[in-house]
Amino acid sequence: MKKLFHIFLLLSFLAPGTLIHCVPTNHELFENKRIVIIGGTGYLGRGIAAEVLKYNPKKVVIFSRDEVKHYFMEKSFDNNPKIQSILGDVRDYDAVLHGTRNADIVFHVAALKRMDALECNVQEAVKTNIIGSINVFNACIENDVPKALFISTDKACLPINAYGACKFVSEKIFTNYDPSTTKTKFVATRFGNIFDSTGSVVPFFIRKIQNGEDITLTDERMTRFVITAEDASKIIFDALRYSVGGEIFVKRLTSFKVTDLIEVLKEHFNANNTVRNIGLRPGEKLHEVLINESEMGRAYLFNDYFVIRPSIVLHDNSADVPEYVKHGNRIEADHLTHFSSDQAIMSKETLKSYFEQNFIK
Repeated sequence: MKKLFHIFLLLSFLAPGTLIHCVPTNHELFENKRIVIIGGTGYLGRGIAAEVLKYNPKKVVIFSRDEVKHYFMEKSFDNNPKIQSILGDVRDYDAVLHGTRNADIVFHVAALKRMDALECNVQEAVKTNIIGSINVFNACIENDVPKALFISTDKACLPINAYGACKFVSEKIFTNYDPSTTKTKFVATRFGNIFDSTGSVVPFFIRKIQNGEDITLTDERMTRFVITAEDASKIIFDALRYSVGGEIFVKRLTSFKVTDLIEVLKEHFNANNTVRNIGLRPGEKLHEVLINESEMGRAYLFNDYFVIRPSIVLHDNSADVPEYVKHGNRIEADHLTHFSSDQAIMSKETLKSYFEQNFIK
């Protein structure tokens, strides 16, 4: 009774309309929930599934068009009964609508990602990466999904290629909406390639080294952000935890020189492969950009994240003050104008230690 009185006393001092935010734990996010991962058979989708399963979900629904990857994923999870495979293409709205039915949280990971291939197949990039995102967005609204998260990329920031342009548009789909008109809370995260993911530079260079081939380098000045699968899962979960709708969460990452990575790998494998400079590929950047100048003006620094608020405010809900506003810091224009991979380069020695800790099993 005394405890109830104290709660009542606290509430009486709050301004009318003030919302009390309880930041949910991972257990509260996922326990006994139906989690849907669109594009779940890929590297990141598998990683998200593995992390979510630690918190006793009701089901983890894997939506993917590749039946072979479904089979191998089910085997890799020892045919866990909590894993449910749904065969479907993100381009097919009816399939997406079916796959997201009764979902509590939807992760949208599906995309065509091969940047060079998409430069020559722009229409296919649009069908999967933009139309697919529209399908996920609309299906979540129709099914009253409480939370939906879009996985974006640094390529979406100041895009110069088809892949980045598609991801840029998809970010807008998930962030420029009116939360007052839908039960679904949409949010996005943006980061670079995961250190050892399929198609990333590390396994590519290692294959070249082990096969005795020339290591192809597009430009000696090139830098790249680096993130581990564990850090990727953390920012994804924290985005769900702290968002109020329409934000882009960006982790403060470190980066490396690609030439340093080549030297670290050659030393590790005691190799002497020739490094051959082939020039920039179509649509390739020298440095990755995670936040541009116009976005920095509406960004907050919160814990180890930048949180970019929506560019269009479609509703007035001043009582709903996010944690990152209450406990974060607004970025001052004269302090930081953008965030790119040439600003946070780790030393070669640090990169070597990072590689040994996160890649060598």
